[in-house]
Order: sequence, then C-alpha cells, then structure tokens
Amino acid sequence: MEWLEASTENCPVQRTLDVVGEKWTMLILRDAVNGVRRFDDFHRHIGLSEAVLSDRLRKLVSSGVLKTVPYREAGSRSRNEYRLSRKGRDLWPVLMALSQWGEAYALGPEGPVLDVRHTDCDAPLRVVVECSADHSALTPGDVTARLGPGARRRS
Repeated sequence: MEWLEASTENCPVQRTLDVVGEKWTMLILRDAVNGVRRFDDFHRHIGLSEAVLSDRLRKLVSSGVLKTVPYREAGSRSRNEYRLSRKGRDLWPVLMALSQWGEAYALGPEGPVLDVRHTDCDAPLRVVVECSADHSALTPGDVTARLGPGARRRS
C-alpha cells in the first residue's frame, strides 16, 4: 500500500489539528506558555470574543491540554485559572517551531515580539528535527517515511 492509498483518519497530524488547529487555540496556547492564566487576561490580550474564548478554553480542557485550577479573589465569586497540563506543555516545541518559521518568513520590520533565549548561556533557541540515535539534525531529504502499523486502506 502507498501513501495515497492510505486512509488519513488515524494520521497524528490530522488528529493534532482536530485539537489545536484553530488560530485562536494556538494563540491561547501561546499566551498560556507565557504565563497567562485567567479568562479576562486571555480575552484582553488576544482580543477574541468571550463566546469564542469560552468555547476554545472548554475544548482545550476537555482534550486535556489545559487544566482548571479554582481561585477566588476577595469579594468575588470562585473562578478558574487555566494552566497547561503536561500534554499542553508538550506542545511548546510546536509553538517554538511556528515562531522560528514566522521570524524567518513572516516577521515585520520591527522584529519579534518575544526574544526567547536559553537562560544559562543567553543563546537564541533553534528548533530542529534530529535523529534519536546520533542526535544529528535532519532535513526532509534525510528521512524515509514508511506506512506504520496504524495505516489502513482508504475506503
């Protein structure tokens, strides 16, 4: 069976996009990685409607990417903060890769909004795909993609 004959229902890219593939969702995750926790702060910083924000937060919580933690300010009702779960933190390299691509191909003349650097040495980050055995950086021409055990013929 060849790639074009395989069903993409079980494709991990497709399944990931089912969870995080909307623009607002990725912006919520960007803000969560940068320490935003509260509904009003997401709303104010991203600028999307309350209805859309509520919907995206609910989906991220139900998929396990975010978790809620109750808090209560004096004189106010109990509310939830939204924090990244481990599953959410594991999306950080994806966000960094999108940022790296954006800095290379979609950056405005004023430069990046964030300058993310390694705390220990102050070097900028670079996202790479590497071999799990020798840790060498790879390009698409360096790899062979084969159908995996989850591949099924298109119906």
